[in-house]
Amino acid sequence: MSSILNWQLGKGIHKPGTSSVVGTRYWRKCDDGRLQCDLCPRHCRLRQGQQGLCFVRARQNDEIVLTTYGLSSGFCVDPIEKKPLNHFLPGTPVLSFGTAGCNLVCKFCQNWDMSKSREMQTLADAASPEVLVEAATALGCRSIAYTYNDPVIFHEYAIDVAAAARDKGINSVAVTAGYICPEPRREFFEYMDAANIDLKAFSEHFYHKICGGHLADVLDTLLYLKHETSIWFELTTLLIPGENDSTDEIEAMSQWVVENLGEDVPIHFSAFHPDFKMTDKPSTPPATLSRARKIAKSNGLKFVYIGNVHDSEGGSTWCPSCETMLIERDWYKLDKWQLDSQGCCRSCGEWIAGVFEAGPGDWGPKRQAVRLGR
Repeated sequence: MSSILNWQLGKGIHKPGTSSVVGTRYWRKCDDGRLQCDLCPRHCRLRQGQQGLCFVRARQNDEIVLTTYGLSSGFCVDPIEKKPLNHFLPGTPVLSFGTAGCNLVCKFCQNWDMSKSREMQTLADAASPEVLVEAATALGCRSIAYTYNDPVIFHEYAIDVAAAARDKGINSVAVTAGYICPEPRREFFEYMDAANIDLKAFSEHFYHKICGGHLADVLDTLLYLKHETSIWFELTTLLIPGENDSTDEIEAMSQWVVENLGEDVPIHFSAFHPDFKMTDKPSTPPATLSRARKIAKSNGLKFVYIGNVHDSEGGSTWCPSCETMLIERDWYKLDKWQLDSQGCCRSCGEWIAGVFEAGPGDWGPKRQAVRLGR
């Protein structure tokens, strides 16, 4: 499929391995002559030729540019549940892609080979927004996901792809840490239909020490999504032993979510495995994930999921009213389906928050790599 697709869609594809540079809008000139990037709360101040911490935004002459427009670390068709989104068009395929770099410095990054890359060779694939949307259409994808590294840093490319996708009836899904300033945030999420926000912990100490960021900025993004947009979003927290998995922290996080975002927001507690700069930490025990799920549910959250381990009960969707299993999941394979055409429980009629159709998609657990740049 990928070779046929490449042949059909070759016209208009950027040449792989070449940097495509575009100007950006969110920056200003400082009194000392440096240019300050105002895309994210890091506010990198750059002299001529310098790159921001994200690596992909840089100063060239008298402007801040994006140096990776149209370039990607790869394209892949995934189940939407892999993002993870359990309440947005379950069972449907999503064309996923990312670039390189990141505006946080998480020591536990599970995609560090892409998000922490400083090598342009990582960007082996490339596609214009129009070609990428053509590919999604040809592959039968209902959505395009901006993922692997944070789409905030390829703001202009993501928006152009999302605008082209919307014209063709394809949804856009942002998988992001939500570390972005208010003005570019407004523009970015205007083009998104769904999001999974990586709420990395619920302490400023963790964000500062482990991620090089600030919790308050992420919470501000969550409040914005809830109260100023109609975007469907879910949360994910990777639980790291001894760092962000205490009962007190999970209690505080889940209580904040209920009070500020509502009881219908799904949250995914995912298992950590040793990686990048935290290879000294053990993998997350299944008991920790189960404890977190129990705490969050006891605080009123209706939809709490367990990820990165095999746990059919913790991965399935249950009716919060009558406790009927509504969507049975075995990893990314969907089995039982007990929602009616209105997204309500067939047993008791309880409405389930989310974006559902009369039945699930049939993509299943498949993962299909796609080459668009060669």
